[in-house]
Amino acid sequence: MNKNTKILLSEREMPRQWYNIVADMPNKPSPPLDPATRKPISPEALAAVFPMELIRQEMSAERYIDIPDEVLSLYKTFRPSPMHRALNLEKALGTKSRIYYKYEGGNYSGSHKANTAIAQAYYNKKEGIRRITTETGAGQWGSAMSFACNHFGLELLVFMVNVSFQQKPGRKIMMNTYNAKVVPSPSTMTAVGRQILEKYPDSPGSLGIAISEAMEIAVQDPYTKYSLGSVLNHVSLHQTIIGQEALLQMEKTGDYPDVIIGCFGGGSNFSGISFPFIRENIVNGKKTRFVAVEPSSCPKLTKGRFMYDFGDSAGMTPLLPMYTLGHNFIPEKIHAGGLRYHGAGVLVSQLLKDGFVEAKAKMQRECFEAGVFFARNEGILPAPESNYAIAAALDEARQADIEGTSRVILFNLSGHGHMDVTSYERFFADNLPDHEMTQEEVDKFIAGTGLQD
Repeated sequence: MNKNTKILLSEREMPRQWYNIVADMPNKPSPPLDPATRKPISPEALAAVFPMELIRQEMSAERYIDIPDEVLSLYKTFRPSPMHRALNLEKALGTKSRIYYKYEGGNYSGSHKANTAIAQAYYNKKEGIRRITTETGAGQWGSAMSFACNHFGLELLVFMVNVSFQQKPGRKIMMNTYNAKVVPSPSTMTAVGRQILEKYPDSPGSLGIAISEAMEIAVQDPYTKYSLGSVLNHVSLHQTIIGQEALLQMEKTGDYPDVIIGCFGGGSNFSGISFPFIRENIVNGKKTRFVAVEPSSCPKLTKGRFMYDFGDSAGMTPLLPMYTLGHNFIPEKIHAGGLRYHGAGVLVSQLLKDGFVEAKAKMQRECFEAGVFFARNEGILPAPESNYAIAAALDEARQADIEGTSRVILFNLSGHGHMDVTSYERFFADNLPDHEMTQEEVDKFIAGTGLQD
């Protein structure tokens, strides 16, 4: 690799604070509501599920929040993460555009999820919590949380979406290695799981169901809390170290992004790369475009409705203002397990509604084709989720070439695909079907919530 293709920061340059975009949003997001009263929920009402410091961060409008020293110490084992100029990819495309990617796969979990897992485990430990319950889709979040909990001396119970539990046995083994207990969801451990299995014995599961199971267990024990790997404000907050580093790295290149791209499930990695740059648009008049890329089989941003909905299938969470497909949505069995969630994070939802963010949906096979093309030129096998960002980056470069212009393109390569090789095996065997959800199907799921305005 040409020495000029990797843009590094020193440990001294690593940000010491997380950035909270709420401070700079022209329209602040609406508050979460109590489902019973439809009134804004109080911080105390969340205390059965989350530690108070995370609740404070969830509801904060403070622009910058200090990263604790113990969290920074663990961050320094893999941060600052590198940014690469994709010269080989550019050459293969024959494009005039300049393509950069921020690589988040170089830590113990193999993805960006470690950035918030470490923080959440730390704050739970500080408040005397002994056990955490959580959900995981593809297993990246569960893997990240497993090591973080083991490091801070916490037990971890992971409800893994059943289809991913079957598709990705390596992730389960990885979580077990880090001392976590992993069960397929829906399970017989919870009332929610038993009810679903009674009605749908072969249920593939969903992130919404797994969240319900994890929350049900958490609220039964004062020394157990629940942890979420995406969607919530404090999760996006922790991920902004990605974008803050990227700002400094782009400055070293002498370039500035015309477009920034991230794949989209609940919003954690897209938020992480984009929020510090969105601030530059809002505060300093920059003109960068921000593109969130979701699967055509799970199109909440492109076909969903902006409304109050539950974050889980059983209706245990507060009502959140977000783009949603309906909390009863059951996704197709695509291999980008981290993108199979019915709702979008509140902050990204508001920013999309206000026109600061764009969204596009793409088919699974096209994205795997893009991932293979990237791997053959850049040498990194991407996570299936990251393939969606790569495909959109290639779209941007090709469109610029058609227009006779060039663009500076930055995307977040949120993780590697070393634990997801079976999905590539199916791709090469031509056994990776496409699926596009229709607007009629979306409307049916939304109507089933009974929550439409």
